[in-house]
Amino acid sequence: MPKKIIFMGTPIFAVPILKSLYQNGYPISVVYTQPPQKSHRGQKINKSPVQGISETLNIDFRSPQNLNNNIEEYDFLKKMGADLAIVVAYGQIIPKQFLGLTKKGFINIHASILPKWRGAAPIQRSIMNLDEETGISIMKINEKLDSGPISKIYRIKLDRKFNATEVSEKLSLLSADKILDCVDDILDGKSEFTEQDHSKATYAKKILKNEGQIDWNDNALKIIGKINGLHPSPGAFFNFNGERYKILKAEIANGIGKSGEVITDNLEIACACKKSIKILEIQREGKKVQKVGEFMLGSQIRKGSIISNV
Repeated sequence: MPKKIIFMGTPIFAVPILKSLYQNGYPISVVYTQPPQKSHRGQKINKSPVQGISETLNIDFRSPQNLNNNIEEYDFLKKMGADLAIVVAYGQIIPKQFLGLTKKGFINIHASILPKWRGAAPIQRSIMNLDEETGISIMKINEKLDSGPISKIYRIKLDRKFNATEVSEKLSLLSADKILDCVDDILDGKSEFTEQDHSKATYAKKILKNEGQIDWNDNALKIIGKINGLHPSPGAFFNFNGERYKILKAEIANGIGKSGEVITDNLEIACACKKSIKILEIQREGKKVQKVGEFMLGSQIRKGSIISNV
């Protein structure tokens, strides 16, 4: 009898993984994804990236608002009698009563080296923490957040030049490749799952917008970690003359000055430890992203300006 697989995911991170499973012949019986959301401006409705690729591949999908106390979805999955569920950044915690509805359980692809960075924002927190490496963990879901036993961990080095968008793409493609090595073993009962060392757990809490404000008294590495970790949203930013400026790309330089002082005509800003940040791409609030050369042509931020931490 053919196997039945449920796929649960929402953002662009999950799309290559769903495509990889589909293109390699794994039978996706149904996809679960978050319902379409209204855009911040206007009334445009945006379907999730996973819904979009499901429609393209002609895979049945469902998008309930919530699974908690959802008898309709519980009965649907119970009747399906699926062999395995694969969860990738779905956006909801799977209720306990659902976890027994597939023969081989619910498997999660989590974008960190567990037990480090359990939770909502593992890629961003890893970059902001200046970690040397990150990766993906293929684990079995249990009742507690990202705490289930692990089957496989795959690692990558973190270059200081990588931002969250680039790391996310790398981990998504890595997941799309490595899940193919794991699914058959899981379905055949050959995979071994090892309990996490819960004493070493750390948590990647959801990113708040105000975390993006740059403190020029921090050292350059920490500021670069914030710029890269919060790319592109909510972004690392500073305020000048009542306006907000988001930094999209920057590098460390060796300029010296008072923290927050603009020390060159190319928007190099001094910070702690006798280092500086050389801005390469910037976005004034409400405007388009610009290379620093274009930005400086019309900017009031000049050499000698002081950017405060307020």
